[in-house]
Amino acid sequence: MSKQDANDKVQNAMTVLQNVTPSFRPADGEVMTLVIEWPPGDPGIPPHRHPGGPCFGYVLEGEMVFELEGEPPRLIKAGEAFWEPGGDVIHFQDANNRTDIPLRFLVTMMMAPGRPMLVFVDDDELERRRWTRRPPDERPG
Repeated sequence: MSKQDANDKVQNAMTVLQNVTPSFRPADGEVMTLVIEWPPGDPGIPPHRHPGGPCFGYVLEGEMVFELEGEPPRLIKAGEAFWEPGGDVIHFQDANNRTDIPLRFLVTMMMAPGRPMLVFVDDDELERRRWTRRPPDERPG
């Protein structure tokens, strides 16, 4: 196969789901990819942040109610991607929107050295930053 044919094959096989510029790229940082599965109707984990850096995500199965600080909750379905900037931004929810099927999603995190992958947000901080939550007009979906 010629290089041009190989390049054409790759271009025809790829679908770009998301393209963003991360906020950092430390030479000694780490990248972690994991799959998370929530059972039907699961609310996901409590509000948290990713102080070590940004995350790319992709829903493999099910539907996720996804809410970041400053944005209204939105529905992300299987085959759709999402982005979290990391740092100080609170991730309020990653709930399974469905009560009949599990939610499975893949996350790739870029992490600065010495920074934790995930930190839960305490009730006092949630109260201080409650103004950053944007309620939906109605439940996503």
